[in-house]
Amino acid sequence: MKGLFKSKPRTPAEVVRQTRDLLIFIDLNWGTREVKCEEKVFELSKLFRELKSILYGNSEAEPVSEACAQLTQEFFRENTLRLLITCLPKLNLEARKDATQVVANLQRQQVHSRLIASDYLEANKDILDILITGYENMDIALHYGAMLRECIRHQSIARYVLESEYMKKFFDYIELPNFDIASDATATFKELLTRHKSTVAEFLSKNYDWFFADFNEKLLSSSNYITKRQAIKLLGDILLDRSNSVIMLQYVCSKDNMMILMNLLRESSKNIQIDAFHVFKLFVANQNKPAEIVTILVTNRNKLLRLLGDFKLDKENEQFDADKAQVMKEIASL
Repeated sequence: MKGLFKSKPRTPAEVVRQTRDLLIFIDLNWGTREVKCEEKVFELSKLFRELKSILYGNSEAEPVSEACAQLTQEFFRENTLRLLITCLPKLNLEARKDATQVVANLQRQQVHSRLIASDYLEANKDILDILITGYENMDIALHYGAMLRECIRHQSIARYVLESEYMKKFFDYIELPNFDIASDATATFKELLTRHKSTVAEFLSKNYDWFFADFNEKLLSSSNYITKRQAIKLLGDILLDRSNSVIMLQYVCSKDNMMILMNLLRESSKNIQIDAFHVFKLFVANQNKPAEIVTILVTNRNKLLRLLGDFKLDKENEQFDADKAQVMKEIASL
């Protein structure tokens, strides 16, 4: 008779409901009934593994689209995401990792050709504020950062973050002393400024003055090698993107911007020099150079030609050599 009355497996919606009930319990009782909460956290960890298994599949089976759709609908029907994010600091490391992967996967789940996560976040934008300021908490910064990057896959959500007051905070987060958190903040910052082309172009044209003032002062002039290197690479990606051609022309007409790039060309790091060159060449190639830029290039002509003449890559690169020759020719002919 043993095994005859096996309990019926739970549906994906039931797993979500149980998860929500436990999150509510932990949220309400944390700090008051500590021991009981620890038991609940343990139960919750098992449920997160179950949710993950439904969404990602496991070694025995691929995910089933109908089960994923059920789970997604139930998850966003009520405030499960908000509860999960609020309770994340109270969970153990494994549960946090699993929860982060569940949230990441849910951003991609379509139900009747709609991204439910996007609609939910549209209506609950303050959740993004919680995720962004998570960079200030060392314990959860990397989990919140990973969730945030998945949320900004949705264009409207990326626009919200770009236009929010929190955008300015990224300049501080990138300079945080904890290397992993600073790197994570840099990855999110890059994603915000490169993923959705039209939204980024609109943001940069509206916020040109403060954004590039901060970018130049805090990132390109940073004393931290990694910050400086990643910033100059990102600047190149932004300016060389066709969607940002108007921004690029505005940037290369500023003598202050060019002076920063000329200083970066003299850095001891070869990598920074190379990335700086790819931006510097835009100033030289500009057919409508302002008079003050021409004056600076002429005044520093000999130094620049000597510097560029000695400038070689470790491996042969025809494109780089051609660009360098063109830049030197342009400077020599001014």
